[in-house]
Amino acid sequence: MHSNKDVPIYGFVAPGFEGVKEEFKRNFMERGEVGAAFAIYKNNEPIVDLWGGYRNRLTCAEWEKDTLVQVFSATKGFAALSLSLASARGYLNYDEKVCSYWPEFAQHGKDQITVRELLAHQAGLSPLDELNIDRLEDLDTSRLAVALAASKPAWEVGKMHGYHAWTLGALIGELIRRTDPKHRTLKQFFQEEIAEPLEAEFYIGLPNHIAEERITKIEGINHPIQLLKGMTKLPIKMLLGFLNKKSLVARSLVDPKKFVANDNFNHRPMLSIEFPSGNGVGQVRAMAKIYGAFASGAPNLGLSEEALNGLRNGASPPVSGYYDHVNGINLAYSLGFWKPFSDMEFGRSESSYGHPGAGGTFCFADPDEKLGYAYAMNKHGFGMGNEPRELALRKAVYSCL
Repeated sequence: MHSNKDVPIYGFVAPGFEGVKEEFKRNFMERGEVGAAFAIYKNNEPIVDLWGGYRNRLTCAEWEKDTLVQVFSATKGFAALSLSLASARGYLNYDEKVCSYWPEFAQHGKDQITVRELLAHQAGLSPLDELNIDRLEDLDTSRLAVALAASKPAWEVGKMHGYHAWTLGALIGELIRRTDPKHRTLKQFFQEEIAEPLEAEFYIGLPNHIAEERITKIEGINHPIQLLKGMTKLPIKMLLGFLNKKSLVARSLVDPKKFVANDNFNHRPMLSIEFPSGNGVGQVRAMAKIYGAFASGAPNLGLSEEALNGLRNGASPPVSGYYDHVNGINLAYSLGFWKPFSDMEFGRSESSYGHPGAGGTFCFADPDEKLGYAYAMNKHGFGMGNEPRELALRKAVYSCL
């Protein structure tokens, strides 16, 4: 294995962004990066497109220009972009009741929940323990949506919010299928309406024809000392929640069957199903290109000014405020995205929107700068937001702008 000083780095930065490339190199030399890519689009033009290191540390296979990487919860952002496009086309209204599009959803008093509340993690549908997830295939939208329609909210809707880590993607996916005139799955809708028009390679459910060797090998935190160090970075209330199996934290995040263990995302069965909460795979430049298109108006997607303004709007917290009862910290959510907030600042203002993923991936749109941003790696850090490698790159970009 090569030392990190001679790790291969490829790609380009536009004049004025040399500091970003230096920070990208520093991630390998000082912050333990194994393989990663980072891309920025501004006004629909690439200004940063970097990749380097190894897509598979064991075989020393290099991260290549067309390498695909698993982005975990950052997938939710691409699902939310799909729904915003459906909304722009008049297929659904964010302020309409979910059950007006999906009648079965009205069970157990869920008849008053609006699409907007659902997307803001306020619907109380984060727990997994009663969803009968017995096989990996039960995470596919087609099955998980049925279980969610029949489930009972864990709290009074609109009273508080809690991260729907595993379930939000399926809820979005079912809304797309119910409202799209062609009744396409989210997987199909995203490909046909966003990925293909933008010529951006990203998949929610990996097609069979994609070669295995193009996909990165994800590394989790498996060393006991690393694990203990990482756990100290978790919010204390989340940590305590993990220790109590009956807590909302454990019920929402802990999977008794370990289907969302890191290593499963190195294998086809997990990557092939439609699991928009977490199994997106794509090229990092494609992710930046997609967010960049939304940030700068996406002329070829047919997005209305009204729809774009809706994405820019600030978050409206539930009655009890911004405290997220699953993540254990204050967070701001709107229309399926994370919005800038105290401990998670990104972009120029609260008009930015995006979504992080487990291990440190982060993708977002900054409409003020007409900018799309994406970073993903195969060696996972602990938690989601503000991973040190990603944060260093984010700061470098904004100091160069």
